[in-house]
Amino acid sequence: MQSKSLLFVTLLFAAPLFAQNKTSPPMQDMDHMQHGGFMQGGMHHAMAKGVKIETKTDGHTITVRVGPMQLPAHTGHMQMPQPPDLVWQVPIDGWLLGYTPRLVDSSGNVVPGRVLHHTAFWNENRADFLCPNKEEHIFGAGGELTNWGVIPGYGYRAQMGDRILVETMIHNPTDTSYENVFLEVAIPYTEASSSDKVTSIYPAWMDVKSCGNSGYDLPAGNSEKTGTVTVKYSGVLLGVGGHMHDYAKQLVLQDETKKDTVATLDAKVDEKGELLSMPTVLFVDKGGYKFDAGDVLKISATYDNTTGKLLRDGAMGIVVGYFVPNDDAVMAALRRKTPHNMAAMKTRE
Repeated sequence: MQSKSLLFVTLLFAAPLFAQNKTSPPMQDMDHMQHGGFMQGGMHHAMAKGVKIETKTDGHTITVRVGPMQLPAHTGHMQMPQPPDLVWQVPIDGWLLGYTPRLVDSSGNVVPGRVLHHTAFWNENRADFLCPNKEEHIFGAGGELTNWGVIPGYGYRAQMGDRILVETMIHNPTDTSYENVFLEVAIPYTEASSSDKVTSIYPAWMDVKSCGNSGYDLPAGNSEKTGTVTVKYSGVLLGVGGHMHDYAKQLVLQDETKKDTVATLDAKVDEKGELLSMPTVLFVDKGGYKFDAGDVLKISATYDNTTGKLLRDGAMGIVVGYFVPNDDAVMAALRRKTPHNMAAMKTRE
């Protein structure tokens, strides 16, 4: 199996799993389920008007389309009117197999991914298995528009009507203005009634901010931030990628309980420090990397910020992978009887 077969953002989600300066708000009322990660709730942007979500199904692929969005040149995410949070309701009962994002204009011309600060898809019907104070983050992408390809025999189990909150942030650091831009995410699927045998996988987001919001201030020069998260279910990790921002150096995932380094991910940046890519590491040929319930994972992110100044909310450090539990039945506890309407909660805050 090739590395391109995995569904990772290197972004995210998107750093690829997501790259660029994504910003997250301070934590709000912990009585609410918080998105974590790439949310812009708590930040005060002008709201972009006329942005809607549409879907179409062609064969066994669903395409989720967000837009139109207007992106004037040289406009940062704080100054850019941002799309509202939107909800996509899953139209099938079965497995989502992959995610391929792209940006296009109204004529279908490709728009550079650099203008996507990030997008994040959250299942409001389920809690995250590592951080139950968060929604289950099923997909993320940023400026590198990393393709989360199909892993044969594996998929994300979704039920018809599941509410997927789609949060998108844009900016335009380029010299070119773009009008009527659409984010499109193609999602192949197979239905539960199919004869295909599919093993359910669970997105694993292991964050230097532990179970808090992911963004943090990036100091000038070399810096390191670490966090831990406890695995609550026994199972195996199929592989990992990473999400960092510009000036990134390295992400390291360690199993503190076993005193073992799970993966070291070296960031690739250009001469300006802009993030180009993050690698993926696969454990499939070894049957996956085994986690036991109670294992404490340590995530470390190192940066070298050469700007000479602190970058507010300028960093993230997330190791992203797919987890297969030993007993899928125990994961049913993550499903909520009533979905959390996170867009409404944010509006009330």
